[in-house]
Amino acid sequence: MSQTSIFNASSSELSKVLEEMNQKGNFPIAVLTDREGFPIASAAAENHDPALQAAVVAMIQKVTAQARAQLGMSLTDEITLNDKDGRKLVCRPFEANNHDLVLAVVVPQKDQSYRRLTNQAVAVIQRKWRF
Repeated sequence: MSQTSIFNASSSELSKVLEEMNQKGNFPIAVLTDREGFPIASAAAENHDPALQAAVVAMIQKVTAQARAQLGMSLTDEITLNDKDGRKLVCRPFEANNHDLVLAVVVPQKDQSYRRLTNQAVAVIQRKWRF
């Protein structure tokens, strides 16, 4: 079995993990990407574009890598962008089976909790990841 077919078989299962997280947290969109921002799996409401969010994640990852290198910071636990309306884009870098991944989630309300749900999703993804 080629790596591509393994990837395709896993992406639908990973998308289901993201869909469940979105439903529990009322998140409009979640994307799982690799370190470069290549989308692996996503779950999104109709008016949200997972490809666009993956591109933003790639830019955030590049800025984070530069900050780590130039400021001597350790590995990043979370990157959050907030807009003036209180929405957040939360990027959670993590490793699964020696692959660097990023879970990116839009949190629609300022004081809305998300950490427990993203932690749970990361744990499930790490268990399901097969390469």
